Amino acid sequence: MGLFILRRVWVMLLTALCLTFIVFFLTNLYPNLEKLAKSEGNFRMTDEQVDSWLSNRGYTDNVFSKYGQWLGVLPGYVIEGSDGETRARCAIPGEPVEDAATFCGVLQGNWGSSTVFKVPVLDKVGESLALTGKLMFWVLVVMVPSALLLGVLAGMREGSATDRSLSTIAITTTATPEYVSGVILIAVFASSTAGLQWFKATAASAMEDANFENFFLPVLTIALYGMGYIARMTRASMAEVMTAQYIRTARLKGVSFGNIVMKHALRNALIAPFTVIMLQFPWLLNGVVIVETLFNYKGFGWTLVQAAGNNDIELLLGVSVVSVFVVLITQLISDIGYVYLNPRISVS
Repeated sequence: MGLFILRRVWVMLLTALCLTFIVFFLTNLYPNLEKLAKSEGNFRMTDEQVDSWLSNRGYTDNVFSKYGQWLGVLPGYVIEGSDGETRARCAIPGEPVEDAATFCGVLQGNWGSSTVFKVPVLDKVGESLALTGKLMFWVLVVMVPSALLLGVLAGMREGSATDRSLSTIAITTTATPEYVSGVILIAVFASSTAGLQWFKATAASAMEDANFENFFLPVLTIALYGMGYIARMTRASMAEVMTAQYIRTARLKGVSFGNIVMKHALRNALIAPFTVIMLQFPWLLNGVVIVETLFNYKGFGWTLVQAAGNNDIELLLGVSVVSVFVVLITQLISDIGYVYLNPRISVS
């Protein structure tokens, strides 16, 4: 198991390097850099002034050199600009350039500064990640047990009225986009005109003090959408397990139906849903931007859209790094979980 984990970690690191380089390359294409120069300098800049601004700040260097500096494995640039001012990548504002560190990249904890929010990228990413982490926790608390219960109940007796009813509910929740279900929930439970006004239509206050009133609707909106996938996968896996030979043998031995489900069928039936559950983490991290925008909740997905829409290159790179590692780590946990759910699976 230890060797298996080491191999997977090595593959994860190579994958992370490749993916972050692709994102770095795309964000550092000339049209993006030109837009950055004009937004930070002057929108009336000429092409020569744009080239001079980019050259004075190291943006015209080779893409591999820039990636190495951003990663922190190559020394940061020190450039004497055409305006006579010396600039260093690692220089701290207000301090002499001569005192700048040699390396200042992601590995050193320097993720750059956001051009939109005017704060360090690491601080902004950490703040938005904490907000989305809180949302993810409560979504999983609501979504996973409910989905597993629906799937197990439907799969226990395939083809029954219960199976058909629960499967219809699961398909309906999955087929309804978040922006539809969110608007419906707001109209029914938070509208001041025709709604019940049980909850708040915005989750802005939940960023500071989350409670049932201001946090339930966004949690329910996301949970309803993801619940159907897990429930359908659990139902299919459970129905397949219930027809296995060892289940028939247990029935012939007189084992009660409840013990068959809980002690024999459920563990094997959870292998496939476990993968779907682990895949919810990257989706919850980046795919809930619609819900976060709808309920005015400024989490990780909202930050990603702001960075992409405003050409905030450093922030976009920081968000991408976190997203890549979340996806890779959840996949590693998923692979390890296979072995514990079913010891017959060999790590070799």
